[in-house]
Amino acid sequence: MEETKRYIQSFLSQKKIDISSGKAALFAAFASDEKNVDAVKIIQENQKMIMQNWILKNRIDDILTQTVSIPNGTVNKKYHAKIDFNTLGWSDFVSFQIIGLENTGLEFNENDELTGVPEISGDLKIKILFRIEGEPEDSVLNEKIITLIINPDPKSLWKNLESDKNDPFWKPDNAAVLDQFLDKNIVVVSKRGRSHANTGSFREDDFAFKNFKEIGWSVLAVSDGAGSAKLSRKGSKIACDAVIQYFEQNLNTEQLKEFDQVLVEHHNKVTDETSKKISHFVYQNLSKAAHFAHQKIEEFAIQNETELKNYHATLIFTLVKKYDFGYAILTFGIGDCPIGLLNKELTEIKLMNWLDVGDFGGGTRFITMPEIFQSDRFSTRFGFKLVDDFSYLMLMTDGIYDPKFVVEANLEKIEKWNDFLEDLKGKNEDGIKVDFDKENTEIAQQLSAWMDFWSPGNHDDRTLAIIY
Repeated sequence: MEETKRYIQSFLSQKKIDISSGKAALFAAFASDEKNVDAVKIIQENQKMIMQNWILKNRIDDILTQTVSIPNGTVNKKYHAKIDFNTLGWSDFVSFQIIGLENTGLEFNENDELTGVPEISGDLKIKILFRIEGEPEDSVLNEKIITLIINPDPKSLWKNLESDKNDPFWKPDNAAVLDQFLDKNIVVVSKRGRSHANTGSFREDDFAFKNFKEIGWSVLAVSDGAGSAKLSRKGSKIACDAVIQYFEQNLNTEQLKEFDQVLVEHHNKVTDETSKKISHFVYQNLSKAAHFAHQKIEEFAIQNETELKNYHATLIFTLVKKYDFGYAILTFGIGDCPIGLLNKELTEIKLMNWLDVGDFGGGTRFITMPEIFQSDRFSTRFGFKLVDDFSYLMLMTDGIYDPKFVVEANLEKIEKWNDFLEDLKGKNEDGIKVDFDKENTEIAQQLSAWMDFWSPGNHDDRTLAIIY
């Protein structure tokens, strides 16, 4: 009774009707009238219903306008994101379902997670259909749309246009070889970079190797043609072929016998005399081979009436022989391509050359530059190592070195080389494995597939030669 009386009095007051003291008895009787009591109850119930409806509608609207951010995905790359209902404040959901994931490669699992491998790119509109506490069970589900951005596979954005086979200096866009190298195997893959494939230009890297079975020596050369030199693809090929040609013509049997004897003495006892003789042999033979490569490119440039700088290319090569007591490894290097020698236990790395690198383009030197042969540092471009055995001898261009080692200092860290080996053996984003079992005849194809790895900003030619 009192509640009804207060309600009616408040209502009348809102209408600027005051109850005077003389009307108190009349008002008390009015407020106690059954019809008025029932009317007040109905009004209060309706007000309560309106309030509840407003709270419900307002809550639904808050959910519909709530910003929900989920991580972007990439086509062909594993995706995982949790839609955390507690964090989002959606604990009052009594029913929900997610639609819009058909043919996307994604699914919503029982742990409230979006998982899968996206198959399409674009702004995916994912619908969340839901009902919250207080809504009738037969009510139409509310619909909230969240956007999931799936970026295209970066690889798919690059064209793969064939190079012009009618070009006089054309060579295959990709090359992969498995062969023997002394008593070991050699696998070499040279692949045109995405930046060149995208425009239909040529592979600028090159390589060559040969086993001289009659004298027991084997030679391997790798070259990286300069991107700024329009005929560097020919320069790199000439350089590698010239190294092979030089040793074909100049590995003198008598001279080699003398060197063999020096190495035997050096193995038995290292002396200043044997060390000097070895240094002399390495310098005399490898420097002449390097100069011969320079001359061959120069002659070709003159014959074709083009400038020598158009053929700019780096050059690294190694001359190796197997002895009863181990391996003699001789090296030369100019440019920014490393030669790495890993011991049998994979506990030591010997970088067999130093790299011509600078703070910006121009730090690299090329076999086409005459001044390198007059430089005071020319004699330091040669390397020699006598080892009982080794696990890997690797020559690579900067298309491999830059993304996998990043900086020159890492080339002398054994842990970085072991990481590199793990990468080769399958510990990589694509799960591609290279099996270094000597009986594996598919290794060239495996290495070729591995060399398609994605590395943002690193789209140069890639050449990797591994003696194992």
